[in-house]
Amino acid sequence: MKNVAFLLIVLGSCFLLSNQTHAPCSYIVGDEIQNFNLPSTKGEMVSLDSLGEVNGYIIVFTSNECPYAQLYENRIIKLHKKYAPQGYPVIAINPNSPEVLPDESFENMILKDQEMSYPFHYLYDAEQSLYREFGATRTPQVFLLDSDRIVQYIGAIDDNAEAANLVKRRYVEDAIQALQLGEYPEVEQTVAVGCMIKKKPDSH
Repeated sequence: MKNVAFLLIVLGSCFLLSNQTHAPCSYIVGDEIQNFNLPSTKGEMVSLDSLGEVNGYIIVFTSNECPYAQLYENRIIKLHKKYAPQGYPVIAINPNSPEVLPDESFENMILKDQEMSYPFHYLYDAEQSLYREFGATRTPQVFLLDSDRIVQYIGAIDDNAEAANLVKRRYVEDAIQALQLGEYPEVEQTVAVGCMIKKKPDSH
């Protein structure tokens, strides 16, 4: 009976916590990410497999109109330009529902890509299934994977959303540099600062 009661407590906690800022019932550091296949604003379907041999992946859940996502647009572009040649491309994913925010539609994603000249793929999570699988809660939020698609870091890009020139800790860059040395990141998880992901009205 004690074991059954303990299991019920764990399951109940998992359900409750999944509705909070963190989603511990989804991917965590150390988990292997499954392949996915989503439409890109560049007119093709993109999967992890389609990117070929890489050293890792910088997966960023982001959006068109979130003020925090906009603050990080140029920083995300710089991340890709710096680390894609080193084998760590950015994959941006928009998880928001256009039923809630029309500006988050795929058509507006294409316009955003054209406006910003994104050098990376900007993917559309139309069914809102991938962000749930990852446990993403905000935009922007990063999941850094190694070459085996193991999650090595989750959270913020750096420690200052509002002022790029005042950043003291570059969490994603520090984590990549650790992986390049064959080490684990010193900081494996931080709290992502951004807008809550907007779910479809009938979703749970």
